Amino acid sequence: MFEGVKTSTLLDRDPRLEDVMCSLDTVGKMPKAISGEIREAVALARRFNDTVARPYALELDRKMQEDPTYLPWDLIKEANRWGFYTGWIPKIFGGKGWNLGSMIPVVEELCSVCAGIGNLIGVQYFGISILFAGWNLRVIDKVCREVIEGERSGEPCLVSGLVTEPGAGTDAEEVELLSKANVKCQARKVEGGYVVNGTKVFISNGHVSTWHMLIAYEDLNRPAETMILFAVKNGMKGFSFGRMEKKMGQKGCPASEMVFEDCFIPDENVCINAEQMEGLKRGPRESGMQLIDFVVSLTRPGVGAMGAGVARGAFETALQFAREKEVDGKLLINQEWAQSLLAEMYKNVALARLTYMECNHVTGLYGMASLLNIKPLYYYMKGMPVSMLDRIMPAANKMDATTKIYRKLIMDGQTDEEARRASGWASLSKFAGTDLGIKNCHLALELMGQAGLRQDRWAEKFLRDSKLLQIYEGTNQLNRLNLFKCLVAPGVPEARVFEE
Repeated sequence: MFEGVKTSTLLDRDPRLEDVMCSLDTVGKMPKAISGEIREAVALARRFNDTVARPYALELDRKMQEDPTYLPWDLIKEANRWGFYTGWIPKIFGGKGWNLGSMIPVVEELCSVCAGIGNLIGVQYFGISILFAGWNLRVIDKVCREVIEGERSGEPCLVSGLVTEPGAGTDAEEVELLSKANVKCQARKVEGGYVVNGTKVFISNGHVSTWHMLIAYEDLNRPAETMILFAVKNGMKGFSFGRMEKKMGQKGCPASEMVFEDCFIPDENVCINAEQMEGLKRGPRESGMQLIDFVVSLTRPGVGAMGAGVARGAFETALQFAREKEVDGKLLINQEWAQSLLAEMYKNVALARLTYMECNHVTGLYGMASLLNIKPLYYYMKGMPVSMLDRIMPAANKMDATTKIYRKLIMDGQTDEEARRASGWASLSKFAGTDLGIKNCHLALELMGQAGLRQDRWAEKFLRDSKLLQIYEGTNQLNRLNLFKCLVAPGVPEARVFEE
C-alpha cells in the first residue's frame, strides 16, 4: 500500500495534525507525577465544595444581592486557610509549586457549585500570570513572598490583574485590535518612576486584593508598542478604589473600578517596560502583545473550565431533580424524554472538559509554564528544599542577567507557530466551554420548569453566573474570530481577519 513512499515523508510533522493533536506530544513528555497532582488538587477542591462552598453559596448570593458593597472576607480567609492562593505559586518563590496543569480541573470543580466562589479563588492566578509574564524575578519574588506570608498570618494577600478600561475591553487583549482601542490609562516617565492617570474597570477581586498588576501605555496612539507592566500596591498615593459593580451573576466575586490620579509608581515596581519588551520582539507582532498573548493563552482555557463547571453544576442539579420528581406517577428520571435531555447535558459537560484539557496540553508544550513541564526540571523543582531556594533567590534577585535569561528562554523561545496554536486553542476552549455551560443552564430550566426558577433550587443561579463567562476574557465573538485567524486562516491564503 505504501510502496514507493519514503519513510521520512510519513514521519514528517504535518501542521494540520499538530494543530489538533497536541496531546500526542504531551503524553510522552509529561512527568508522570502530574496526573497524581491533578487528582490530589481536584480532591482538595471537592472537599472544599462539600465543606465550605455548597453550604454557603446561596447565602452569599443573597447577601450580595441585598448589599452589593459587601466584601466576602470570611470566605476569602477560609480559601486562604485551605491554601488555594499559594498552591500554584512555584516553590522557588515560596509557594506549594502545584503544576499549572492541575489548576484548570480545579476551576471546573469549584465552579460546579458556584462560579462566583470559583472566580474568587481562580482569578488570583490571572493576576499572578500577568506578574509572571514580565519575568522580573525581583518583583515576582517580592509579591509572591507577601502572598505566602498572607497565608501564614491568616491575613490574605491577593493579586488582581488590571487590563480592561471604560472604553477598551476585548480589543485590549488582541494583537490586531489594540492599536485601534480607546485606551486612556497613560504612564508618563518622570525621575525615579512613572506617573499614571486613568481608570480600570470590571476588575475581579479588585477591592479585596493587595497587589494589582497594571497594564498602562506611554503613548496612547501607539499602545501596543509602548505598553508597560507595573506592580501597584494598596496605599500608593494617587491610587484608589472606585465603585463595585452590581452584577447579575457571580456576585460572590467583587468587580471593581480602580482609579489612578497622578499616581507615582517607582521604577522598582516596573515589571517590564516597552524598551525591554522590544528587545524580545519576535516576528511582526508588536512587542507588548507577546506579553498579552502569553497571559490570555493561559487564562482563557481557565474560563472555558469555568463554563464546564457551570455545565456540570446545571446537569447535576437537573439530574437530582429528575430523581425526585414524579410526573403522572412515574419518576422523571425514568421518562425517555428526560433521559435524552440529561444525556445531552452530560455530553455538553464532557465536550467542554475535552476542549480545555486539550488546551491544557497545548499550553504545557508551548505556554508560559512549558519549562516547568520538562521532566528533569520538574522533579528538580519538586525535590529542592525551600530553605535552599531562600538562600539562592536574594542573590538571583540582584542579577539583572538572570531576569534577561528567563525572558529570553520563555518569551523569545516560543515560535510564531507555537504562539498561533496556543492562542487558537485558548480561544476554542473559552468559547466552547462557556457556550456549553449556558446551554446546559437553559436545558436544566427546561427540565425543571417553574421549580428551576426558585432561588433555592440552584438552576437559576447557574444561569445568572454563566452569562458573564461568555463576555470576559475576550467576548465569545472575538474568540471565534481569533480561532479562525490562528487555526483556519493559515491554510487559506486568501482569508483576511480583523480587516475593516
